[in-house]
Amino acid sequence: MRTADFDFDLPQELIAQRPVEPRDASRLLVVDPVDGTLVDSVTRELPSWLREGSLLVLNDTRVIPARLMGRKAETGGRTELLVVRKVGDEPAGAPGAERWRAIGKSSKAFRFPSRILIGDPVAMIATLLGRAEDDGLLDVVLEPSQGRSVRDVLLAIGHVPLPPYIRREDDAQDLDRYQTVYARNDGAVAAPTAGLHLTHRLIGALSVRDIQIATVTLHVGLGTFQPVSVEDLDEHKMHEEWFEVSRFAARQIAEARAQGRPVVAVGTTTVRALESAADPDQPGLVKAGQASTRLLIQPGYRFAVVDALLTNFHLPKSTLLALVSALAGRRHILDAYAHAVREQYRFFSYGDAMLIKRRVAPEGSAQ
Repeated sequence: MRTADFDFDLPQELIAQRPVEPRDASRLLVVDPVDGTLVDSVTRELPSWLREGSLLVLNDTRVIPARLMGRKAETGGRTELLVVRKVGDEPAGAPGAERWRAIGKSSKAFRFPSRILIGDPVAMIATLLGRAEDDGLLDVVLEPSQGRSVRDVLLAIGHVPLPPYIRREDDAQDLDRYQTVYARNDGAVAAPTAGLHLTHRLIGALSVRDIQIATVTLHVGLGTFQPVSVEDLDEHKMHEEWFEVSRFAARQIAEARAQGRPVVAVGTTTVRALESAADPDQPGLVKAGQASTRLLIQPGYRFAVVDALLTNFHLPKSTLLALVSALAGRRHILDAYAHAVREQYRFFSYGDAMLIKRRVAPEGSAQ
């Protein structure tokens, strides 16, 4: 596929800068590629759009406040670090020291090694060792002060890593709203945004229709915003993300498949986790365990696990738009996006949602 095949015109004013309140008041576009229909709804009506007995799979990753403001120890120059992922503990450093990958901004180029003082008074020192050979990110040792942990410091003084298309600084509202209500496992630097629409009330309404809930974990990385810079999508290098599928979740999927109940993913990150964990020897099932994935899903991909998807609206020319096109068909998705623009839906992380059904269900499944 050509990257240009996933382009569309999006007025800037439709890019949501803040979420709606309450969460489930967001609009919902229901896309059915089988009969070609598009229906305007709202997220609180989601239970009525899902088949009774469906298995809804959520990504329970938790966004860490990963943006750190600091100053260079040598010159006092202002810097900003965005810590991306923990590599491991650093026994050679101070107690509680950890080694991370990060990206950074500064008025002048970083020198290596150099130290960044985080917080006022200083709560943590970041030592920049150089560029990592595997991904080119900054190789950083974080050393918290006064017996604190790196996590404590991040929670105390870190900023919410809002996406670049949200053109404002983070504030107190974002601490709550850029997080799903079921977030549990720290590690993401971007929210699994489809889940931002769900409330405890809505989850309760789903259970009334006997819609079961399963959870997986995929720590969303910076690559989710990585632009596609090649013309041929096959040549795009996907970012790596860590995920885990528990034995319990794998068993829930197996039971749903055996009973012909559809598996509905909440978010493209959940799709990537489930499809990456698909068992090649048992169609429709997944293997429990932990792994990393660079899975690129585009039209022509044969889904092994996922029957339907709740998702947000995605960026033009993005791998996420290619993923949803693989699910429902490129032409139908682009028609749905054109409808959403005409009807003034809100786009991207804090925007509205789509419920997308599949043209063909996996073996042993039903829609």
